Amino acid sequence: MSTASGTYTPRPGAAPLPRMIAAQAALETRMLLRNGEQLLLTVVIPTLLLVLFSSVDIVDTGKGEAVDFLAPGILALAVMSTAFTGQAIATGFERRYGVLKRLASSPLPRWGLMAAKTASVLVTEILQVILLTAIAFALGWSPHGNPFAVLLLLVLGTAAFSGLGLLMAGTLKAEATLAAANLVFLLLLVGGGVVVPLEKFGSAGQHVLGLLPISALSDGLRDVLQHGAGVPWGDLGILAVWAVLGLAAAGKFFRWE
Repeated sequence: MSTASGTYTPRPGAAPLPRMIAAQAALETRMLLRNGEQLLLTVVIPTLLLVLFSSVDIVDTGKGEAVDFLAPGILALAVMSTAFTGQAIATGFERRYGVLKRLASSPLPRWGLMAAKTASVLVTEILQVILLTAIAFALGWSPHGNPFAVLLLLVLGTAAFSGLGLLMAGTLKAEATLAAANLVFLLLLVGGGVVVPLEKFGSAGQHVLGLLPISALSDGLRDVLQHGAGVPWGDLGILAVWAVLGLAAAGKFFRWE
C-alpha cells in the first residue's frame, strides 16, 4: 500500500504454483463429476457390472464367492475408465476446441496442467474405490492381503493408463479418440481378466493377455485381495513398464493444438 496516496498499489503476478495446480485440479474434478458420459463410464458401468455379475451366475469365476473374484477386477476397471478412457476423451476434445492451447499460454506451466489432470484423476479414483468397496462389502466381499500392495498397484495402474490416455488424446483427432477409447474399454473389459478369468482364453491367450496393463492390474489386485498374496512384483513390473513407456511417449508426441 502506498503511504503517500493512501491507496492500494496493484501487485500483478501469477499465484504460487501449488495454488494454481490445486485450483486447476479442483476445476478438472468438478467438470468430470458434472459430465454425464464420464460418470457413466467411471461410476455407473463398474457399479452395474459388480452388482450384476455378483448376483447372477453368468460367468464361471471358479471356487468361492463370485464377488471375491469380481471386486478386484472391477476396481481395476474403474481405474482404467477414469485414467484412460475418461481422461483421453476429455483431453482430446479440450485439445480440439483450443482449451489446451489457451491454458498453455497461461501462467500455469504445461507440466503443471498435466499434474492437475493427474490429481483430478486420483481424486475421482478415491471416490470410485470408496463406492465400489462399500457395494462389494454389501454383496459379501471378504478381502485379504496387504493394503500397501493394493495402493502400489493402483498408483502404478493409474500412471500406466494416464500415459496411454494422454498419448491417444494428444495424437489423434477428438472423434477418433472418442471411438478408439470406448472400443479399447470394451475390448479390455472382455479380454483383460476383469469379469472373465484369463484361463478361459487358453494357455497362449492367457500369456499374451496377461501382458496388458488391465490384466496386470486386475490379476495383481486379485492375488492380494482374494488370495492374500504378498507384493505381486511381476504384475507391478508390467505396470511399471507400461507407465514409463506411456508417459514418455505422451511427453514426446503430445500435440497441444
